[in-house]
Order: sequence, then C-alpha cells, then structure tokens
Amino acid sequence: MPHLENAVLCRESQVSTLQSLFGERHHFSFPSIFIYGHTASGKTYVTQTLLKTLELPHVFVNCVECFTLRLLLEQILNKLNHLSSSENRCPTHITCETFNDFVRLFKQVTKAESLKDQTVYIVLDKAEYLRDMEANLLPGFLRLQELTDRNVTVLFLSEIVWEKFRPNTGCFEPFVLYFPDYSIGNLQKILSHDHPPEYSADFYAAYINILLGVFYTVCRDLKELRHLAVLNFPKYCEPVVKGEANERDTRKLWRNIEPHLKKAMQTVYLREISSSQWEKLQKDDTDPAQLKGLSAYTHVELPYYSKFILIAAYLASYNPARTDKRFFLKHHGKIKKTNFLKKHEKTSNHLLGPKPFPLDRLLAILYSIVDSRVAPTANIFSQITSLVTLQLLTLVGHDDQLDGPKYKCTVSLDFIRAIARTVNFDIIKYLYDFL
Repeated sequence: MPHLENAVLCRESQVSTLQSLFGERHHFSFPSIFIYGHTASGKTYVTQTLLKTLELPHVFVNCVECFTLRLLLEQILNKLNHLSSSENRCPTHITCETFNDFVRLFKQVTKAESLKDQTVYIVLDKAEYLRDMEANLLPGFLRLQELTDRNVTVLFLSEIVWEKFRPNTGCFEPFVLYFPDYSIGNLQKILSHDHPPEYSADFYAAYINILLGVFYTVCRDLKELRHLAVLNFPKYCEPVVKGEANERDTRKLWRNIEPHLKKAMQTVYLREISSSQWEKLQKDDTDPAQLKGLSAYTHVELPYYSKFILIAAYLASYNPARTDKRFFLKHHGKIKKTNFLKKHEKTSNHLLGPKPFPLDRLLAILYSIVDSRVAPTANIFSQITSLVTLQLLTLVGHDDQLDGPKYKCTVSLDFIRAIARTVNFDIIKYLYDFL
C-alpha cells in the first residue's frame, strides 16, 4: 500500500507482521498482541496509522489517562458505542463497574450492524499501568475473544517486556512483537522526510546529518530529535536567508550553527527552558545560564518535605558517612578535620562525584535537619519515589540486595543551594568540602 509506505518509514517488517496478523476484515484475528519497545520507537504511531489507513474499527485508550478500572472499561465501551451508533442517533453513556459487567455490555455493543462480521481492535497504550489495577484485568483482556465469543483483538503497547507482565498463576500468552530502536540511518531518513517545502531535500538532509552528528551519542529519542531539528533549523538557514552563503556552502553553514547546537546541548535537550525562550536566546545571542523564567533548574516547586529529602540526599552523597556524627549529633565533642582526613580523601568529594547511600542514612539525616518531628509514613516514602521519577535522585541498588536499596543525588550544588534557600537552610555549613 503506497500511502502506508510513505506514512510509516523504517518499520516495514513490523507493519508486514501486523497486517498478516490482522488478516481480512471478517477473519478471526489473534486474540491478543503484545507490542513493546523503548519510548519513541514508533509503537503507537505505527499501530494508529495502520488501523486508520486500513479503516478497521478500533478503540484507542491511554492507560495513564484511564487510571482506574471503571474509567478504563467505560472509556472502551463508550468509544465502541460511538462507533456502532448511527450519525443521527446520539449514543447513551454506558456505566460499568466490574469486568463481568464489561463482558456482558461488550457483547451488547458489538451486536450492532456496523461492527458485525469484522474484527474489532482495542488498543491499550502504556499497558504497563494495567499491572497496578485489579488482578483479573490483564488475564481478562488476554482472553477477551474467548470470554465474549466475539471477533475482537486486544493490542497492548508497552515499554517493558512481556516477562514483567506475566502473572504467577499463568495466563493466555499473546503474540509478542518487538519494536527495536531506530538506527542512525533510520533517524536520518525519518527526520529528512520532514523537510520544509521552501528548501530542497538535500539541503535539509545535510542539516539533519549535522544535527545527528552532534546529538546522536546523547539522545536517540525521535521525538526529542525532531523537536531539536525544528527549533534549530531557522538558525542554520540564517546565512542563506541573508545571502551570505548558498545551500551548498556546508562549511560556512556549520560554523554558523555549531555554537548554537552546543547551547542546545545544555538547554533545550534537557528542557530547561521553553521553545520561545530558546528562540529569544538565539536571537539575542545570550548565554543560556543567564536566561531566567521557566527553567526547570531555576524554578522547581517541590513539596515541603521533598525539599528536605533532596537536601538530605545531597549531604549523604557528598559527605563521608563517618562525618554524620560531627554534623548531625548535638554532643559529639570536638573533632578536628585533620584527625580523620585520609590521603585518598584530600580530593574534593564534589570532584569525585556523588556516592551511593542507603535509605536508612537518608532518613537519619532527614530527621536531623527538619525542625519538626517527622514520622516515617508512606507519604515520606512516596516523595522519595517521586524524586527518583523526576531524576533528581537515582536508584543504584535494589530491594533484593542484603543492604537494601541505595540512592545517589544527581543535582548540582547551585541547584541544591537554590532549594535550600526556599526553606532557609544553610547547606554550606553541613558540607564536609567547605569546612
């Protein structure tokens, strides 16, 4: 299909496999298909494009948006009801509490003439979130074709492997399809396909080649690279627009764009500033470190205790463990720094980088630096997890280790000082390197 080949690039093998599994409209397809791969590997785009191009009846649901059982089941049923109802008739809203009700209502909805004698596809994006819902949900979706006696296929799109899904009690095994990461050649072809009509394809391909040469080693996410390509292209074209160079003058175009791509490595890729701010930065030729506003690293709003947890994590990462008594115990006696300074510790801990620390040490420091009494509740542990999710902390150990999980603080000194100022905490006097 020529239109499909132009719309979906570098995924010919996966498209061919899915088309084979789908078969003809009236054929019974495979009951469940599990598609997995890293983020921005084309899972969602390929599936949506294929179903829309082939005009197959389908329902697409994001499991992040539908975070409860009721929301998920009702979303599927109401979208199916909308597909089966005629244009003149307004579909009624369906409510559904349990999976048993879902099976019964699904049979009723798919009796409609528009859904008869053809496969109905249910696509569950971000399917890893199903593991946090009721235990019968995943096995139920895997066997939905058998339970409803209808021609239905459920597609699971996930970033994690099927082995992380499989219940201990066993379940129906889906057809597993892997989407590998795009190679540099794939990225070159896909990004070059987006060239603006006012410029030649070769000119834009040369620009993409430069962009990938700079960013490919640190970023292989197609969405991020596409964002960077759109954002920096006006600066690349600037000498051509001003008449200072032509499209083939690669050396001059590279000299013009090189410093701006280096700035982009520090700002836009990490999303420290917005796109409008980045355009202003390029226009004014400003140092990105001087630009204030929406920066994630200059304006971070965290819960009150999360700030102290982050401060405690920073102290645990950069202070030797045996100095905790000196800093956080009231009656520790006088200890001179030279008495416990070893030869290998003469180098600044900030130059050596953050060291891993156990959870117990983090909590001990937290209780010492917070003025009020803090109970080790689920709220505190959930805030630690949130900091890991935000990549302000890194989990470097796991629960199956004898000494429990270990963490590292990944933020800079400037960042932690900015956080400390918001809670009136003088972090410098608690840092071993600044004694």
